[in-house]
Amino acid sequence: MSSKIYTKTGDLGKTSLIGGTKVPKSHLRIETYGTVDELNSYIGLTIDMIADIPSKTILKEIQDRLFTVGSSLACDPDKEPLMKIPDLKESDIVLLESEIDRMEEVLPPMKHFILPGGHVAISSTHVARCICRRAERLCVNMQQHDLFVDPLVIKFINRLSDYLFVLSRYIGHLLNVEEVVWKPRIN
Repeated sequence: MSSKIYTKTGDLGKTSLIGGTKVPKSHLRIETYGTVDELNSYIGLTIDMIADIPSKTILKEIQDRLFTVGSSLACDPDKEPLMKIPDLKESDIVLLESEIDRMEEVLPPMKHFILPGGHVAISSTHVARCICRRAERLCVNMQQHDLFVDPLVIKFINRLSDYLFVLSRYIGHLLNVEEVVWKPRIN
């Protein structure tokens, strides 16, 4: 017998962290890992829009790490030491940095601000980047409110937004799409 997707336990606006602690669905921790989930969905959309196999492979790795991040954020920090929650590693950040360096080797240096656009795959990658920045702001907000966030989570999310920006440029390069340069109106 399969279990149903709906449990009705959240009907009163509460949810449980990993470990069983009940919190309001409006809790900053819930907002933060929900944003990470939204980011993961947009990365899935980006995977579906691009053809470059190496980029797809890295993005799938990133999706796996984002589940790790989400697990870390969804866990009651007082109960986490008693549970087996996957952890991020410094090597996850090194991977993002090496991928940024690899892509930048073939990209022209940036001389202007660029606008998202030119191709749906480029634009969706920029949306993912913006969601990633929001996730980072929420993680920092958690820290400022004395809610535990693993510092490696913030570092990973920060580097991921850089990766997504460079990836958007790299996708444009692979598609031979000219970057949309921001031309500020000066009157």
